[in-house]
Amino acid sequence: METEKFALVTGGTSGIGLELARLLAADEYNLVIVARNQQDLDDVSSELSQLHPIKVITIQKDLVNREAPREVADALKAKGIKLDVLVNNAGQGVYGEFIDTDLDRELSIIQLNINACVVLTKYVLKDMVARNSGRILNVSSIAGKVPGPYQAVYHGTKAFIHFFSEAVRNEISDTNVTITSLLPGATDTDFFNKADMNAAKIVQNGDLADPVMVAKDGYKALMEGKDMVISGFKNKAQVAMSGLMSDSKAANQMRKQQEPVDNK
Repeated sequence: METEKFALVTGGTSGIGLELARLLAADEYNLVIVARNQQDLDDVSSELSQLHPIKVITIQKDLVNREAPREVADALKAKGIKLDVLVNNAGQGVYGEFIDTDLDRELSIIQLNINACVVLTKYVLKDMVARNSGRILNVSSIAGKVPGPYQAVYHGTKAFIHFFSEAVRNEISDTNVTITSLLPGATDTDFFNKADMNAAKIVQNGDLADPVMVAKDGYKALMEGKDMVISGFKNKAQVAMSGLMSDSKAANQMRKQQEPVDNK
């Protein structure tokens, strides 16, 4: 009898996370989905369990809360679930000049984007290395490759996620466990609305990636055990160009994309 496969996706009820959950379900991974809203969790659970012969376990937690990631880890342990795949996808941003933005909101974003990823990776990775098997996908961003005026904290958190992933991947390179960093660009999700960023030029121009395609790029790289994937040709070109510039010049270029549009 084939052993059951389990995958956990944080932020798995919308956007890129939902599309990754759908891909995992199609490959018959049993799912553990973590999100804040129980109704959204129930809707996704119903959809995926009806379409595929899998179990869907939902965990309603707000990963902004400091203890929530540990509570997710404790819930997995209590259920005896050993993960074959971990997807650290949950993340948020806040838009505006750093001197004007709300500090508590930014500290919450650091907790969600960084702390939750570190806690869950630490918990899951120890077991994966002990079994010498497993895959982790950490959703970073091309934002992690360039300074981001008007999103200083968000870009900083995504730089952490990318380089954290690369460093830990190197440490475990003699195992069969892989860590993949997914770097999307601006994607058509609810991110910009939640970040109060709808006035930004990058959103107003409307040239946003399809989360379905971003998820497919990330999933393919995850299953191939690649260290990193930048989703979309335009984003690959932007990262390559930024790498040829000084950080200050790259920040100026990003500022032009993210500055608010004056509709007066």
